Amino acid sequence: MIDPLGINDLPTLLKHILAIVGICGLLTYVTDVYADEDATARHIKITSLAHRVAARASLATVLCLAGVFFLALDRTKTGADSPYFVGRHIGEPGLVLYMGLLYLYTAAAAAVCGYQWGRAARHARRWPLRAGLAMMAAGMVVIILYAVLRTAFLIPTAVALPSTAAVVQQEQITDAVLYAGFLLWLVGAVTPAARALIGRIQCMRTVVRLHPLWRDLVLAVDGIALYQPSLLLDGHRAAAVVNLARDVLSHDATPQIRLGRYVTEIRDVTHELRRRVPADLLSRARELADAEGHRGTDAAAVAEAYWLKSALGAVRHPAGAPVRFETAGGDFASEVAWLVRVADVYRSARPAAVPLIGSTVTEQPVPHTSRM
Repeated sequence: MIDPLGINDLPTLLKHILAIVGICGLLTYVTDVYADEDATARHIKITSLAHRVAARASLATVLCLAGVFFLALDRTKTGADSPYFVGRHIGEPGLVLYMGLLYLYTAAAAAVCGYQWGRAARHARRWPLRAGLAMMAAGMVVIILYAVLRTAFLIPTAVALPSTAAVVQQEQITDAVLYAGFLLWLVGAVTPAARALIGRIQCMRTVVRLHPLWRDLVLAVDGIALYQPSLLLDGHRAAAVVNLARDVLSHDATPQIRLGRYVTEIRDVTHELRRRVPADLLSRARELADAEGHRGTDAAAVAEAYWLKSALGAVRHPAGAPVRFETAGGDFASEVAWLVRVADVYRSARPAAVPLIGSTVTEQPVPHTSRM
């Protein structure tokens, strides 16, 4: 599309302009990262200054490059003279000015990005983010090295023409440096994103494992769930996969938010059930877990799962004072891990376990409970 215009090296100019536009966007991104921090800090002042001048500096660089390209370069040369843009114009003072402007802009932008990402890496708490930011900063250092090497080679060419072999050799070396810099930046940028993706996948798996327990509990007690479970085909097994997919993929913005909601609603239902079950139900559940050979924390998880399964039989009983109930989990992460263990037992519990524990519960005709 460009070649028919008949302007030699125009694709190179457009490539350089697009590179400048991309770097300008990168400088804007660096500023947005620190939008909520103290504006009086030195690193914020540097970033803000870069943001204010980035667009104008980019535009000025583009105009200067275009001016040098059309007025100072010998554009009668083609790829037959040399396959490289620098090789075609080697020895021309305009080439030193043209490439010097481009490399100066690139080095300055890389320095700002490298400074900010390096500082952010030192203060990052999670190692994937710290490693990613450090690699991105290292990539910018390599890009600065690339700009310095290219400039150091070009300046002497305005005085004495290098050999063709020297031109080819410097192209190969500087291209390798450039690719290494971009590879570091790319891997560094992908590392935090990959860690976030892995976190979302793990969170989604946890939600799926908690779903059977959550579904049974919130269906038993009205007014607890923010969003009622999907009941396509009245919850028939034939629609189980579709109902599961609708529950774990809809409503909430992220899997993390959905997981937090599941944990909260499970505990809210647990509190409601504590007001309706016999006081000795937990001890009976523990006796059954011990009788089955479970020990330690395994026994506690099994007992809690049996307690929940049996307590659902008392959901229509009149509410009273909450009975004693013990569970593990001192913070959100440990509570999630604990509930996953309980949910796994709940899902695979022997049917005979419920009648044995639930035999202490006598049914009374009380309307379906609601949140109080």
